[in-house]
Amino acid sequence: DWNEQWEQEGFEPIIIADGKMIIHDGRHLPERYTLNSTLSIEIDAHLAFGTGTHETTQMVCATLLEESLKDKSVLDAGCGTGILGIAALKLGARNVTAYDIDEWSADNTRHNAVINQVDKHIKTMCGDATLLDSIDERFDYVLANINRNILLQDMERFRKVMGTNGTLILSGFYTEDIPLLETKGKELGLTLVRQRENNHWACIIMRVL
Repeated sequence: DWNEQWEQEGFEPIIIADGKMIIHDGRHLPERYTLNSTLSIEIDAHLAFGTGTHETTQMVCATLLEESLKDKSVLDAGCGTGILGIAALKLGARNVTAYDIDEWSADNTRHNAVINQVDKHIKTMCGDATLLDSIDERFDYVLANINRNILLQDMERFRKVMGTNGTLILSGFYTEDIPLLETKGKELGLTLVRQRENNHWACIIMRVL
């Protein structure tokens, strides 16, 4: 069983942006990087998905490093293990609201937030994007690393909870899907300002301009 093997062995540290961020588990401590004031995120390795090994997670993390998150409010849609929300908080975000349709993911996000000592600033819920219909808060950043069809389906709800100068960071799709998402964003008053690609996977940044 690969899940059991993954839990037993963990994963090797994942280096983001030439060592500016590192994602690791409790077994593989990144000693040579912490000396350089690297932003370190520890993830309990219960399941492989969401540990940062995928190109899409790495691209969103690299993008967050380029943004100014100080005192910003953040929504982490489809939070998985909570990496993106935790990264945002460690980069200075004021608070994070996270949700996932999987109860295990919501629980694991809470657990990893405690490990990284940011649990007081993150609210985690179990459910889909319809949860946003009852949220009054407006977010400076919305992060969503999900598949293309779900992103297209949920983007209107993302837009409704974005602040006046909000930023939407999307990943989880291929480079050829960018035009579809850009068109949907334009319909909602969002402008594509930047994109990055890695091994045919894509990450786009859209803003309310």
